[in-house]
Amino acid sequence: MKTLATPGSENLVKNSKLNIFVRVLKKRPDFLFGYIIVIFILFIAIFAPLFAPFDPYRSDAANYLKPPQWPYIMGTDATGMDVFSRVLYAPRVDLAIALLGTLLSAFLGVVLGSVAGFYDGTGKVRGFGSSFIMRSADVVQAFPVFVFAIAVVAVLGQSIQSLVLAITFVNAPIYLRLMRSQCLSIRRMRYVEAAYIAGTPDIKIITGHVIPNSIAPLLAQLSVNIGWAILLTSALSFIGAGVEAPTPEWGSMISMGFQNIVTGHWWPSIFPGLALALTVLGFALVGSSVEILADPVRTRKLLLS
Repeated sequence: MKTLATPGSENLVKNSKLNIFVRVLKKRPDFLFGYIIVIFILFIAIFAPLFAPFDPYRSDAANYLKPPQWPYIMGTDATGMDVFSRVLYAPRVDLAIALLGTLLSAFLGVVLGSVAGFYDGTGKVRGFGSSFIMRSADVVQAFPVFVFAIAVVAVLGQSIQSLVLAITFVNAPIYLRLMRSQCLSIRRMRYVEAAYIAGTPDIKIITGHVIPNSIAPLLAQLSVNIGWAILLTSALSFIGAGVEAPTPEWGSMISMGFQNIVTGHWWPSIFPGLALALTVLGFALVGSSVEILADPVRTRKLLLS
């Protein structure tokens, strides 16, 4: 017997999901704090020119290392640039690099992970390709993340494009393994086996069944990785392998101001450091909330606690 959808059924499902989301935030106020941070950082990144009182690239030797005071509410750095204006502009660079690198790594990982999982154990040429993909991922993950990222930048040269590719190569194995495990589980489902027996092409099974049913865990992983990608970008810039001055970027700002801390000039590095820490914390909390919301068992356990 065919089931007909009632006129308001879709809205009911949407309202139910929204209700669960609100209840989770009530149970975990720290998650709400994370969403507020992320929304605020995104807002600042978009509208930085409206709030920055000075040109973030303008250097003035007469304002050398001025302490926080009006009109320089976060002081100035060793080149006379306004720290507050640069802190506001920095998310534009960090978020752009982190988002692009994370999305590329997710795309690469999903494609390779789907192939590796779908053809795992087939014993054919495609099965050999699956093994080769997984062994390549093992090689990448054998290196410490930071060391491998430095190696990528060293080979490709110091540029924003190199940072994006470094984040892509470092994070791709994470999505690859996640997608492979999802694929191994989903390909054993009856409807997938039925589609395979019916002669449905492999690519249609992967794009029509495997990937759509893996969206929730992928989004959870994506949320977590964006924060770590921002941290990796800043870390590379801190050691001089990332974004170069005078481009406003939190890591390079911390590096420029770090040498002045011993002389008592703490503000050029402390303020961008706090902004970086808060941003990473925000994305980590959002990622944790998405992980719970993507898992019905964990969501139910939280709501019943």
